[in-house]
Amino acid sequence: MRLAAAAAAAAWTLGAVTPAAHHSISAVYDSRKQVTITGTVRDFQFVNPHPWIGVDMTEDGAVRRWKLELDNRWELVDVGMSAETFKAGDVITARGSAGRDGARSVYVLRLDRTSDGLHYEQVGPSPSLRFQAR
Repeated sequence: MRLAAAAAAAAWTLGAVTPAAHHSISAVYDSRKQVTITGTVRDFQFVNPHPWIGVDMTEDGAVRRWKLELDNRWELVDVGMSAETFKAGDVITARGSAGRDGARSVYVLRLDRTSDGLHYEQVGPSPSLRFQAR
């Protein structure tokens, strides 16, 4: 009985800690280093915990792949984003915090797709998605 109670207490404690174990954006990305990129969507992974967009950008005559991380999936669903929102070939411009590890990665604070007026923005702790008049 004591073993079962201890196991239950440990499971409860670990369950309470799990959400806090989610990575801190500031640990992975440097908000003091803002990056703006324009490129072509290669793929869009609408996954948990954070969807991301693979983007090809031409730099110095070479095509380089960037990884753009978005806000958490459930908040994106709440504002109308889905697995169909971005398609290979879409041209986008994104601005956000550069990855601390030097890799070509960005935590997106703003993203625009001019072909249809899509505007995504991280507003405080929540995302916003809308289509602006062109």
